[in-house]
Amino acid sequence: MSDKSYLIVGAGVFGVSTAYHLIRKYPEASITIVDRDAYDADSRVAASWDWNKVVRADYDDLVYCQLGIEAQDVFRSDPLWKPYFHETGIYWMCRSDYAQDVLDNYKKLGRRADLSAVPVDEAKKLYGGLFEDADYTGVKEVLVNKTSGWAAAGDCLIAITKEVLRLGVKYVTAEVTGLEFDIPGRCTGVTTPKGDVLKASHVILCTGAYTPKLLELSAASTGKKDLSAGPRIVAGGITTGMTTLDDKSYSRFASMPVGVQGYTAKQGPFIGSLPPTKDKELKWWGQTIFKNTSEVLPGRLISMPPAEPDYAQWNVSGRLKEDINHANHVFYGKKGASWKMEKHRICWDAFTTSADFIISPHAAAKGLFVATCGNFHGWKFFPVLGKYIVQMLEGSLSPELAEKWAWDRERPDASGNADYPRWEMKDLLDPVRTSKL
Repeated sequence: MSDKSYLIVGAGVFGVSTAYHLIRKYPEASITIVDRDAYDADSRVAASWDWNKVVRADYDDLVYCQLGIEAQDVFRSDPLWKPYFHETGIYWMCRSDYAQDVLDNYKKLGRRADLSAVPVDEAKKLYGGLFEDADYTGVKEVLVNKTSGWAAAGDCLIAITKEVLRLGVKYVTAEVTGLEFDIPGRCTGVTTPKGDVLKASHVILCTGAYTPKLLELSAASTGKKDLSAGPRIVAGGITTGMTTLDDKSYSRFASMPVGVQGYTAKQGPFIGSLPPTKDKELKWWGQTIFKNTSEVLPGRLISMPPAEPDYAQWNVSGRLKEDINHANHVFYGKKGASWKMEKHRICWDAFTTSADFIISPHAAAKGLFVATCGNFHGWKFFPVLGKYIVQMLEGSLSPELAEKWAWDRERPDASGNADYPRWEMKDLLDPVRTSKL
């Protein structure tokens, strides 16, 4: 494969990890990343660009548990990745059998960890009673894994991108608006709004929430209807928010674990709270995951991020800011009652009904591949995602993973996926005030 050329569309964790593993395995290959934002821009639309993200292997799905452990091994041992990982532990309030499922998976994998399912009364006393005022309604037990933690997400993404550039990968800052095909129908590249065409023998879409829109536009412009993602991929958004702790609060919260309020699919998405950053900023994500169903072309409705170049990610409604206030309350109660919420942001990602990635050749065109659908849980696999994407490109991905991540596979309905987008953004916006004449 070293004599092939690779065009990776999207510079989030799927795209950069692909470039990292490709260039290390095939140092003579021609590899280009193209993204609408510079990799070191102050603000980016990629879901991977963030202050911090959870790093864990605490999954009831055995595949992701194993991949999470593999990724954490890299975070702990590799000097390139190690500076960005903080092993603070995780405190997961479980309203299902999740804790026992995680324990069982670690046993199946023969992996030891400082991991336990703790009764609620005992758990409340941990970490100096940090979560004693949390909402424990319906909680069966608390999963405590001291080997989990978080990573400085944006800093890590920049560092790995710089490394792939040092190794010889090219980076082009441009928006991609369509796909190019030759006469036999093979995908040969992408187009930009300026009319530029970037070509390669392999085009890999690591385009996150933008994927359905890009494929829909390409299907319309080429007449290749099967390019469309259809119901396979849905763009969804969630709100994050932060507060800056004073010195006294920071001294107490600095060594806190990641906090998770786990819910069942009937109740809704799990809510998280991440430990403070070096700037003393403590972060939450909310409980409302939403679509933005819009007309991408006349008569064609899909969910996609807002049309603004930055996805209007900083334009957060009062209703969505209240999501962060709720998250604060169910974690810290009176402890956080006086905190001022800041830096609200809407993060967009691509979803499948099963919460599985899509890492697969696109069935409608040779030369076109898809590696996306983080479902808001993909970042933690950053060190190893590209390894499996390269295997997919080589045709050597294990049958189990090839089936699990296939473009065309039978998927369940979304009812069992607590984190699937169920709201519509238009229903969560602030009311428009009209002036009276």
